[in-house]
Amino acid sequence: MWLGFLSIVGVLLALDLGVLHRKQKEIGVGESLALSAGYLALGVGFAGLVWWQLGETAGIQYLTGFVVEKSLALDNVFVIALIFGFFAVPRQYQHRVLFWGILGVIVLRAIMIGIGATLVAEFAWVLYVFAAFLILTGIKMLALGDKETDLSKNPVLKLIRRRLRVTDDLHGERFVVKLPDPKTGRLVRYMTPLFLALILIEIADVIFAVDSVPAIFAITTDPYIVYTSNIFAILGLRALYFALAAVLHRFAYLKQALAVLLIFIGSKIFVADLLGLEKFPAVWSLGATFAILASGIAYSLWRTRDALPSVKEES
Repeated sequence: MWLGFLSIVGVLLALDLGVLHRKQKEIGVGESLALSAGYLALGVGFAGLVWWQLGETAGIQYLTGFVVEKSLALDNVFVIALIFGFFAVPRQYQHRVLFWGILGVIVLRAIMIGIGATLVAEFAWVLYVFAAFLILTGIKMLALGDKETDLSKNPVLKLIRRRLRVTDDLHGERFVVKLPDPKTGRLVRYMTPLFLALILIEIADVIFAVDSVPAIFAITTDPYIVYTSNIFAILGLRALYFALAAVLHRFAYLKQALAVLLIFIGSKIFVADLLGLEKFPAVWSLGATFAILASGIAYSLWRTRDALPSVKEES
């Protein structure tokens, strides 16, 4: 099953970069929606394979984890849009940055999930630490609301600019270029804004993984279900970004819904103990996850309905 999953991921990445996007181009909304639908269908369809191989409970746990991870990835889209806007990265180069970003995510998530699985297997009480962390994170998200992030004050970005050679100009799709040193005139390597954007996107994912990995472990401790649901949710992140980037303002209250979701996922471990249950029922967890997210999206769309241009304005 591991070999089958990794083969699917390898084929998808090769198809994406080697066939669909060999040439750098601006990805339109229509293509983004089609790709998003395809990745979503694959992710949901994989739940059927898990159900068939590992049973009903495992299938529902995978589907719940996939929905949770996909929802948390939406929050990542906001940050990616902020990073690309800060560095003024043209749309035709954004796919290249996101593709290499996804490759880094696949490796980083494997490391973090491997560490998490080892800790949970050795120390059962770690699950309660994860649960408490999720509750505190959700409360913190509710308290902070939509506070703006100033990337110019990012400590990592400041360190890179201070210690390494960085050019403020884009050089096509290149991450590193050779330019004359102002002092010696010799050709030396400079990092481009495209590479800085890639670094910040990878850092952002590590930060998000600190929330998302404990969230999936609170649903199931099976490393296979944890990793596959994570990766299938992330694989469609590039297409999802291009589809949603122009309408992110319509999801104004999604962060609050995600905060409530994290609180729910963390608290259900303690609730199961209080009710004398061995584990919180997977079907209840899936139903509550859908209800929380659907409510947040519906409320966001209703509150921002005036943001849509009228037919007269469009004409």
